[in-house]
Amino acid sequence: MSLGTHEKQRIKNAVHQGLRRVPSLELLRGVFDAAMSVYLNRFLNVPPARLPEPKQPVENPEELLQQLPELLNRQQQVNEAGQLVAQYLYGGGNSQKLLAMLGKLMLRENREFHVIQEVEAAFRQYSFLGQTPAGIHVLVAVTRYLAAHSPTMRSQVQTYQIAHRLHKGDRLFED
Repeated sequence: MSLGTHEKQRIKNAVHQGLRRVPSLELLRGVFDAAMSVYLNRFLNVPPARLPEPKQPVENPEELLQQLPELLNRQQQVNEAGQLVAQYLYGGGNSQKLLAMLGKLMLRENREFHVIQEVEAAFRQYSFLGQTPAGIHVLVAVTRYLAAHSPTMRSQVQTYQIAHRLHKGDRLFED
């Protein structure tokens, strides 16, 4: 059975989380598999996607963050979204605000369980890496991923609104 890219990413994250909890030789074998997978993905990714580099400081990084939802309202904004996030973080933007915005942008789209798992894995990896270049690359990657799958029909927003109203005790229909 051949695994897709997303399944491999979830397995790599699971191996990392497992090694943090219970170091074992068996799990360490998964590191080799993950390293080979990364190598092959990079080798086969021709041309490679360039990672945004730090530029001059941004005067008001929060303005950049407010541009992200509109950017993800249009198709094929992968590089632009990644550049915006890199510029925001390298410019001194608050990573917690970015994580909240990415979570909000994910939830406004029609997302399935596996997409939520992938975003959660990226957030968890960022929590370990922090505001390092590798950590910023993780958030750029997850932003590019969301941008590549945006916009969708967004019917889930209605589902979340109904759930929220029910949670507050609102009546949806009167008899």
